[in-house]
Amino acid sequence: MSDSSASSSASSSASSTAGPAPVVLDVWCDLQCPDCRDALTDLRALRATYGDRLELRLRHFPLEKNKHAFAAAQAAEEAAEQGAGWPYVEAVLGRVEELNRGGEAFLVEVARELGLDAEEFDTALIDGRHILIVDADQAEGKAIGVTGTPTYVIGDERLDGGKSQEGLRERIEEIAARLLAEG
Repeated sequence: MSDSSASSSASSSASSTAGPAPVVLDVWCDLQCPDCRDALTDLRALRATYGDRLELRLRHFPLEKNKHAFAAAQAAEEAAEQGAGWPYVEAVLGRVEELNRGGEAFLVEVARELGLDAEEFDTALIDGRHILIVDADQAEGKAIGVTGTPTYVIGDERLDGGKSQEGLRERIEEIAARLLAEG
């Protein structure tokens, strides 16, 4: 999400006793994508394994075939602004079928369920205040060759999870371990 870059620059200016900078894992995601929902298990496991040593950054790549994905990406940015980015993303991805049926009303309802300002979500979806962030992510994804979701970028490697998730967590762990050792 957009707020992670601000937090990483703040932590890099901390004293040298803070340890090495975390390894960054960009996750190119469509919040209406069943494969992205399935990837949540791996993402949770990676967070549990690496904690603060691995920075997961959601990058938006709404696919044209998913008619509510662009609105969902904007809603995720609003959730991040309200301090609940990942909980919101996980809640929406965990209920892809409901998003398929409910669209923007469902996105606002999830915000309400999480105790966020649902009225502000509704307003953000109407006024489009997060469109530029979503567009920028999508353009960057296209520029680096992202064609489907989920796609992971760690270090200088891009891993396509849209066809199969099998073996991806292990490959990400190998790359993360190498990058952390290099330090």
